[in-house]
Amino acid sequence: MDRDFLTDLFADFGPVTIRRMFSGYGISADGTNFALSLRAGLYFRADDQTIPQFEAEGSQPFQYQTRAKTVTVNSYWQLPARLFDDSEELAEWARAALAAAQRAAVRKRPKARKAAKAKVSGKAAAKRKATGVRKAARTRKAPSK
Repeated sequence: MDRDFLTDLFADFGPVTIRRMFSGYGISADGTNFALSLRAGLYFRADDQTIPQFEAEGSQPFQYQTRAKTVTVNSYWQLPARLFDDSEELAEWARAALAAAQRAAVRKRPKARKAAKAKVSGKAAAKRKATGVRKAARTRKAPSK
């Protein structure tokens, strides 16, 4: 699939950003990647809420081969072929994929505890600066003879 085809395919969904990725393209909206276009097909982001819809259509998760094994990526599922001819329903699936990607992004956000550690680190840096301890002082060369 080329860039122009993908742009036309998502016309009913709305504006998308299409970037080169691996052997194809990453497709995003509002800064969130929700689809992959690879040699093997078009894959949409999926989660526990949307995977049953893909399974009902007989779709499979994205897979690739390494030297040792086949790796299955359950977070991306192949778009059913029938949707290439139904742009309105494809747009609905794309909205669901974007929502799944956004839910995944929320789960990945740092917890409050990590944010608190960052504040402590900032206080430690301010304290070092106030006491005159600098990086240069810590990395001084040994006196020469």
